[in-house]
Amino acid sequence: MPDIALQASALAPLTTLSDDEILFRDNVRQFADDKIRPHVKEMDEKGVFEKDIIHEFFRLGLMGIEIPEQFGGSGAKFFEAILAVEELSRVDASAGVIVDVQNTLVNNALLRWGNPEQKKRYLPKMANDTCGAYALSEAGSGSDAFALQTKAELRGGNYVLNGRKLWITNSKEAGVFVLFATLDPGAGYKGITAFIIEKNFPGFSVGKKEDKLGIRASSTCELILEDCRVPRENVLGEPGKGYKIAIETLNEGRIGIGAQMIGIARGAWEFASKYAQERKQFGKPIADFQGIQFQIAQMATEIEAARLMVYNAARMKDADVNFVKEAAMTKLFASQVAERVTSLAIEIYGGYGFTKDYPVEKYWRDAKIGKIYEGTSNMQLATIAKLLLGAR
Repeated sequence: MPDIALQASALAPLTTLSDDEILFRDNVRQFADDKIRPHVKEMDEKGVFEKDIIHEFFRLGLMGIEIPEQFGGSGAKFFEAILAVEELSRVDASAGVIVDVQNTLVNNALLRWGNPEQKKRYLPKMANDTCGAYALSEAGSGSDAFALQTKAELRGGNYVLNGRKLWITNSKEAGVFVLFATLDPGAGYKGITAFIIEKNFPGFSVGKKEDKLGIRASSTCELILEDCRVPRENVLGEPGKGYKIAIETLNEGRIGIGAQMIGIARGAWEFASKYAQERKQFGKPIADFQGIQFQIAQMATEIEAARLMVYNAARMKDADVNFVKEAAMTKLFASQVAERVTSLAIEIYGGYGFTKDYPVEKYWRDAKIGKIYEGTSNMQLATIAKLLLGAR
């Protein structure tokens, strides 16, 4: 009977990757199987991610993949970050999203819009020992992201921020936050400004941790700003230009979510395929029945299609080609595939799949968030339609 590692190779075409990328991918896969898989069930039940694993992320260079070597990072490409997110999510989506947010959102924003002093101060931390979080959402601003009400007021050499953020990933572990506030709520998107906030800034605190359906080991909390004092030099980019940072960063982040979703789908497919060859009914493995064979084949086909979309969008980003439409399509389709594949995996397991004693129900729970965060499926459809048809 083939083991999980061999099953994985059936859904990992080597022809799309260079030798170095294959080696990197395989190393991350081995690490995920050896070091993360034994803790997945306990982390999910407790809703807490093991700190030792996060330390390993830093030791392996997974938290600063695109950060230049001069700042202590790996100096690699965006594509490697996508490979890492996929392989980690195949074992645990919470692990995947921690690395995803760090690389595709926080580090990305600092690399693109940080000034030399900000890069010198923060990039070594992000590469070596500090988790990051990206704080945009609020109670009244989800899909309508620029309806945010967190207010920033310049007082002397500091900005003073007041408001609350919701649904902030990595917030329990993070030491640095890229946070968005408005200088003038009446100015709409033109008032939005991005700030680099450190966890120990006066007036800043992390609030309630959400009790979630899936990716439970990944912390999702509210952030509370009560006269939070932020040095003027911690504005990221320019005052009033935060909307550009938010939009362009999220475009890249959506490719990361696509990678997370194909990792989730792959993990569920591997278990379902293996189980189908072990489970016997009517005197033979259920994998001998054509109905099961067709389901496994359909799942594999959709995973492969989603992977090619994710890889293509990531390659476009690295090639500095406009990828906005492709990123939206990638997130939309990969999240659909993850939901379908994980649901079918439960059905292949039958009644066992509906219990927490077997792994596939967790993959299904983890998959659901893909259609929601970093832009809902409806928002992706709106973006795709606008780019195909023009503004209406």
